[in-house]
Amino acid sequence: MSTARASDRLFALLQRCLPTRLLSLCMYRLTRVRWKPFKNLFIRVFMRGFGIRLDEAIETEPDAFVDFNAFFTRALQPSARPLAPAPALLSPVDGTLSQFGPLQAGRLMQAKGHDYDAASLLADAADAARFTGGDFATIYLAPYNYHRIHMPLSGRLSGWRYIPGRLFSVNASTARAMPRLFARNERLVAFFDSDQGAFAMVLVGALFVGGIETVWTGAVTPPHHRGPPGDLQRPTTPLALQRGDEMGRFNMGSTVILLTTPGLVQWSHTLQGAQTLRMGESLGQAR
Repeated sequence: MSTARASDRLFALLQRCLPTRLLSLCMYRLTRVRWKPFKNLFIRVFMRGFGIRLDEAIETEPDAFVDFNAFFTRALQPSARPLAPAPALLSPVDGTLSQFGPLQAGRLMQAKGHDYDAASLLADAADAARFTGGDFATIYLAPYNYHRIHMPLSGRLSGWRYIPGRLFSVNASTARAMPRLFARNERLVAFFDSDQGAFAMVLVGALFVGGIETVWTGAVTPPHHRGPPGDLQRPTTPLALQRGDEMGRFNMGSTVILLTTPGLVQWSHTLQGAQTLRMGESLGQAR
């Protein structure tokens, strides 16, 4: 049974009526305004509202960022996120672990009372079949989190697919109330091969997420497209990324879903839902 409250259902209903693409495009433009009085005030109000400090960042002066997006996607000092020793499977982001566990019959848990199938999430049944019997972890990035996305394992990029979709919020309230939320929203799926097995990183867009980027394509969105899923793209030259390397970023916050093939990971016995994670922490052992 779903745990959605009346307020959750009302919020989900409201989002269905909102021009979410237009709102997200407006946010994209606002976050790139370079007029100093505006962007400095925007940054300082945001920092105050979410209790953000810059002591871990490379740039520690709020007014030094060229625009709000540069502040939001700020780089951290190398020592700020130490990596758990190999063979740990690393958390790819700072965030909250909303769900994790096995892909039972190829389905992922979204929230109590809601699950969805990997084929819908990846927009391809054959790709999803590779992960049947494997595992998944869903990590939500709140506005106050660090918003660069890193590699959980060393891997070689085998392909990626952009999937147009809606731009609903991905917070816990919407996840409780809206079925198949992550399979509805715009997303980018990146597939990697590693020495331990294959894994996929799903970067889910959301309301006010002004853009998704990867290190090999640059900006993927905007524009926010409509229509069927894109074809699987393959790298023209080999691309290998080491565990802990940056692989992408969100311009505003969202969710990352990690999928692994059967037997790749043994989850840590201390891991639990709603746990706060930092990039580089161990999720379990890669085998």
